[in-house]
Amino acid sequence: MKTIEEAHAAYESRIRYETARIHAAALYCSDGRLGEHFDDFLQNGLELPRYDRVSLPGGPACLAGHPEAHLEEQGVVDELKFLVEVHKLKRVVLVAHQGCAFYAARLGLNEPRLELVQRADLVRAAAFVHRVTGLERIEGYYARLTDGRVVFERVEV
Repeated sequence: MKTIEEAHAAYESRIRYETARIHAAALYCSDGRLGEHFDDFLQNGLELPRYDRVSLPGGPACLAGHPEAHLEEQGVVDELKFLVEVHKLKRVVLVAHQGCAFYAARLGLNEPRLELVQRADLVRAAAFVHRVTGLERIEGYYARLTDGRVVFERVEV
């Protein structure tokens, strides 16, 4: 365990800073159990090494018209518009995941309906992102837990 002094000491990342932008963002759930899996999928599966991240409970659910996520919707829309304007986004990737607590706790859904709603929400969220940003390249994925692994399935949006 680190001491307080060690915890407050400067840390230098071993990863080189790259100035070039790749003009893509990903919107996904903030569930920390899946953060590395999302990075792996986006960086290696979709070849997006330095994507802009928009992460919050439920991820794309906030853009699917749920009244329970109205405040989050406004914030995410502002962020996406900013990123399109300033970072010149051309692509947005939306990712939902199996067993999302946002859907269970805030929306009161259980499987198998939970997955059906999530997949429909990816379609609604993609249409909403297109409407508010004008972007054409919007993709949706559903992350399924299978035998201790995470498998990303494309959802037609």
